[in-house]
Amino acid sequence: MTKTKESTTFAARMKSFNRGLRLNVKLPLGIRAMNPFVEGPLALRCADAFYDKYYADTKPRWGIFGINPGRFGAGLTGVPFTDFKRMQQICGIDTDGNSSNEPSSFFIYTMIAAMGGAAKFYKRYYINSLCPLGFVLEKTTGRRVNYNYYDDPVLFAAVKPFMVKTLRQQIALGLRREKAFCLGKKNLLYFAKLNDEYGLFDELVEVPHPRYVVQYKFNSMQSYIEDYCEKFRAVR
Repeated sequence: MTKTKESTTFAARMKSFNRGLRLNVKLPLGIRAMNPFVEGPLALRCADAFYDKYYADTKPRWGIFGINPGRFGAGLTGVPFTDFKRMQQICGIDTDGNSSNEPSSFFIYTMIAAMGGAAKFYKRYYINSLCPLGFVLEKTTGRRVNYNYYDDPVLFAAVKPFMVKTLRQQIALGLRREKAFCLGKKNLLYFAKLNDEYGLFDELVEVPHPRYVVQYKFNSMQSYIEDYCEKFRAVR
């Protein structure tokens, strides 16, 4: 018997989504895509364990969307805004001794603690990115730095169809469509354009990007966490 969406768990659908991520487009010179699910087995194993732990049900979730994965968070663990440190210490998932510390992950898990902890939070919310695969800019010195999908209009044009396709796939995982949350003002500009064009969600709500808060507003971080919690708790 073929399994339908209703007969599979959110976790099963999410694991299938991760395994199907492929970006087969020509990227601008010097920009490389990161796909942790094909670059090594650890990210896939960590992500599988994470979704099996927190999403093994058929409950709908509210979507929260960042920009695209970074090198030291989802680029390693396969789970958005979750570095190895939080994966091991908070989620209780073995990382084979690997360690990474990503500022955005620190903020997100501080906020999750304020929302009642990971088990309670992930039962209602789903976090990913408008572009679920990340990018690095390879400089002439050999150094690699994180790159955002909107940092280059040529890059955005190249990956836009992939973003629309994967946003629709993420909605089909079991997301509520009345409202979605967007991390970052510039990210919202692009999200709003896509939403107007393709009718993905009824309403978009912006909250400051975690990296911005940690880097520029660290002394006021508690007020930003309270803002996140207020907006997230407003949905039922």
